[in-house]
Amino acid sequence: MNAAQFVENWNDLKKEMLEAYMGDSGTTVVAGQIEAMGLSGEQRNQLRAVLDGVLRDTMYTLLLGLDGAASIGRDQQRFTIVDEGGNVVGPIEEEAWKCFHGTASS
Repeated sequence: MNAAQFVENWNDLKKEMLEAYMGDSGTTVVAGQIEAMGLSGEQRNQLRAVLDGVLRDTMYTLLLGLDGAASIGRDQQRFTIVDEGGNVVGPIEEEAWKCFHGTASS
């Protein structure tokens, strides 16, 4: 697995989580809490956009934390991620930027 595939998997997870929270068939606790709010269609769209941004920023920051480009909590260090074949996955930072922000960071 290369860095682009690794990052894209995180982006897929973000999409799955958003759908679990905001989708018509969401069965998570969060989905129940959102449903209980009784939001209008426009409010649901606004909340979806906010949650999408929160999940995007969280996934991006966690990926940068693993790459050593951001801290995770109080610590900042680089981690080595390897796939099942023993191949190093990285560097992650540029692929994460492209995936979550749409263009190369340089």
